[in-house]
Amino acid sequence: MSPPPAQKDAYALILEAIDGGQYRPGDRLVESELAERFGVSRTPIREALQRLETQSLLSRDRRSLIVASLDHNQMAELYVVRGALEGLAARLAARHATPEEVRVLRDMLEADEALVADPEALSRANRRFHKQIHLASHNRFLVQQLDLVHRSMALLAHTSIAAEGRSRDTLDEHAAIVRAIEAGDGDAADKALRDHISKAFITRLRLDAAKVEAAE
Repeated sequence: MSPPPAQKDAYALILEAIDGGQYRPGDRLVESELAERFGVSRTPIREALQRLETQSLLSRDRRSLIVASLDHNQMAELYVVRGALEGLAARLAARHATPEEVRVLRDMLEADEALVADPEALSRANRRFHKQIHLASHNRFLVQQLDLVHRSMALLAHTSIAAEGRSRDTLDEHAAIVRAIEAGDGDAADKALRDHISKAFITRLRLDAAKVEAAE
């Protein structure tokens, strides 16, 4: 049985706020404050919070709910799953993407060139790019699983694209993925996307190591 519209709205609003960085890992979510902020009654807010907690996007800190954070092992596990699923999506997109879907991916590549100097904007564009590949796979069950993975990515406080040089590399990697999909080469598309995720993970590990070193 699907939830009522108000619950869907509250859930989507909170999820969007987490994904957009308005709420960061460790931030406390207060039912009354959320209800006031989003103009929604407290009942759908409460139900939305329970749903987000069930999905491990929120965790308990004593009696409060906070935006969850991922430790090193959880982050590694997430990237392993993401690489496998994203690679499969690219492989299926190479097989099933329509010419129009490929055209949209190419248009995204062209538009994103203007965002090289703006990591936050490019990060948002990156999510749209990956979502388009998911849809081009034409596999609804895969899309659902990737939606869950990308929600969990919001629990990583900063985008790896912000690292020096990563913006340019990201666009070059995206171009390689699109070329493989356009050529209908599933093996190459799978490899290009897995390599892209692997490089993003390496960048994030380096950023985390630098933060630990700076704190010592």
